[in-house]
Amino acid sequence: MSQKIAMVFPGQGSQSVGMGKAFYEASDYAKEMVEKASDRIGVDFKALMFEENEKLDQTAYTQPAILLVSMMAYKLFQEARPTAPTLLLGHSLGEVSAVCASGAIDYLDAVELVHKRGQLMQSACEGVEAGMMVIVGLDDAAVETICTDARNKENKQVWPANYNQDGQLVVAGLKPDLQSLEATFKAAGAKRALLLNMSVASHCPLLSAAQDPLRAELEKVLHDPFDAPIISNVTAKPYHTKQQAVELLSEQLIYPVRYKQSVAAIAPDVDLAIEFGNGKVLAGLNKRIAKEMNTLNVFDMDSLQATLDALQ
Repeated sequence: MSQKIAMVFPGQGSQSVGMGKAFYEASDYAKEMVEKASDRIGVDFKALMFEENEKLDQTAYTQPAILLVSMMAYKLFQEARPTAPTLLLGHSLGEVSAVCASGAIDYLDAVELVHKRGQLMQSACEGVEAGMMVIVGLDDAAVETICTDARNKENKQVWPANYNQDGQLVVAGLKPDLQSLEATFKAAGAKRALLLNMSVASHCPLLSAAQDPLRAELEKVLHDPFDAPIISNVTAKPYHTKQQAVELLSEQLIYPVRYKQSVAAIAPDVDLAIEFGNGKVLAGLNKRIAKEMNTLNVFDMDSLQATLDALQ
């Protein structure tokens, strides 16, 4: 009986210098992917990903770099062992990688799409001090209540943005408003309330200006059919058509990422997960969300081989 496999893709925050280099050096196909992506959007991905630079942490460059490495990992895995996913899931930007892995968008179109997505997010936050803060050690309801009270009673702009795991929720909004709530989160019992190194406020209404332009881009480049269902960050439920993807990926900009809820929902129905992309961010989250769900990783040639061996 074939295994039921969830294939998962990381989002922003998983980037690091040297990402994808092992694939690039070992595979002509991966090298060609990097060169074609560089030509497509006029960005030197070799320099961006393999050399120290300031651009890798700028969202318009971070996003295509992360997606490109995820697709290199995915395509090299599929080349070595063609495997149909039971379902696909990504964290934030990773949801676009998941749609790409489903065959609903070409990887070069996806690189260009997320480059534009990053630019749209950046420009939506221009002129405001946008930011994100991770809250550790508080339950969701407590964080939600503090955000709601701050909006309703003090006119502050703060919202829950990433439900990562129990006791870890990222909030987004205006940086001064986030900083002003640090003591409130800690008084409520948070172990940490830490401002992240971000210049955008993802997954909250501050990005509403980016929705219509992103929707138009999605309309142009997505197509049916999808090889496997995608779990939506917005609803934590599966979808499998272009029309649904266009709506849900544009809504994802202003609604929180329900990653924790998504993994909890799929865990009973899959035998294991494979994370494709730089690092092991999602494997760590998955282990804490659903202990029974094993997550393998493909982030370089050694981990690719280890995953292939584990699937034998």
